[in-house]
Amino acid sequence: MTLKYKCLILDHDDTGVKSTPDIHYPSFVEALIDLRPNEQPITLEDFVKYCFNPGFSSLCKDIMKFTEEEQKHQQLVWKRYTESIVPDFYELFVETIQEFKRQGGIVTVVSHSERNRIERDYSIHCGFVPDAIFGWELPEHQRKPHTYPIKEILRRFNLLETEALMLDDLKPGLEMARNSNVDFAAAGWSHSIPEIKEQMKRESKYYLETIEQFNRLILCE
Repeated sequence: MTLKYKCLILDHDDTGVKSTPDIHYPSFVEALIDLRPNEQPITLEDFVKYCFNPGFSSLCKDIMKFTEEEQKHQQLVWKRYTESIVPDFYELFVETIQEFKRQGGIVTVVSHSERNRIERDYSIHCGFVPDAIFGWELPEHQRKPHTYPIKEILRRFNLLETEALMLDDLKPGLEMARNSNVDFAAAGWSHSIPEIKEQMKRESKYYLETIEQFNRLILCE
């Protein structure tokens, strides 16, 4: 029996690993306190909403209107958090992608985390490094939601658009998949915000409430 998809294109934060509440949000708040001490810090719910739409880059540039120097400071605080905390993967996620790989599948990651953090997290928890990683270290025009990562994955592994599945919890991944003509599955297990759930349900090919559903979707019985 063959796999339904030959290749997984996985988001990392809040899709594979539980990282926003423990890493990304508190590091952003700490940077904001440094940079804008007189402003009310952003709430976790608003942070998640902004990361969903318009995306983290726009949150920094267009909503917070960080200068280049402020952006560098935010990145330094973020790097300190990501260096010191190794996030846990969601339950059953590791076993699911290990089995997918055992059956001959290609596992790739497209994320706004950095490549070396993704390699570390996979090495520690999964026992392998993804076959390709496209992270924050790339120039902006090659990062999600731009189509470069998916186009490059398809080219590198000689895949048809129908042979890959993108899994992500946020809109930038959805847009990237849609603009690349690749099937998209929403990782619904990390969200409790109703408007995010509703939009992802409406616009995704698959809306997966649990990792068990993801497991059943991608693995042969």
